[in-house]
Amino acid sequence: METAATPAASGLTFRDATDADVDTLVVLIESAYRGDSSRAGWTTEADILEGQRTDPEGVLAVIKSPDSRLLTVERDGQVVACCQLEHRDAHAYFGMFAVSPALQGAGLGKVIITEAERQARAAWGVREMHMTVISVRNDLIAWYERRGYRRTGRMTPFPYGDERFGIPQRDDLQFELLVKELA
Repeated sequence: METAATPAASGLTFRDATDADVDTLVVLIESAYRGDSSRAGWTTEADILEGQRTDPEGVLAVIKSPDSRLLTVERDGQVVACCQLEHRDAHAYFGMFAVSPALQGAGLGKVIITEAERQARAAWGVREMHMTVISVRNDLIAWYERRGYRRTGRMTPFPYGDERFGIPQRDDLQFELLVKELA
């Protein structure tokens, strides 16, 4: 379902990803988090994780899941960002969020997360958005806190040894649950 651009998001269109988007989305997600290209933006994980962030199978699984949407954001016909929305009973899960490194820091992320929250409320009637963030990513957690998310202190282990999620460069990685009440 395509959503018209909001005034604050002038020139952006939001739509659900299709199978044809998989390769483009893998490149976008990898560029935002891994390797030297990710250093152009501020969301890089290159200092704490090497290897892949995702793969075509992981992206396709999100697209195909009946309870999940991979929201794709385009500007002038080019994919510039994406995020996963997954319906989980009384809340939605927000993940796989990536903005092209060249466009980070200009307010695009704020527009996208606001639209994702709006769409989750409209589609599923949920009252909370949940996400997990690597707990040592203090700058990223602070960014989410400024958007109304709160730290819960609830941690889950990082999947050490499963290279589908990257190759850790530290031994203290874990995920913290962040939660936001949706109006």
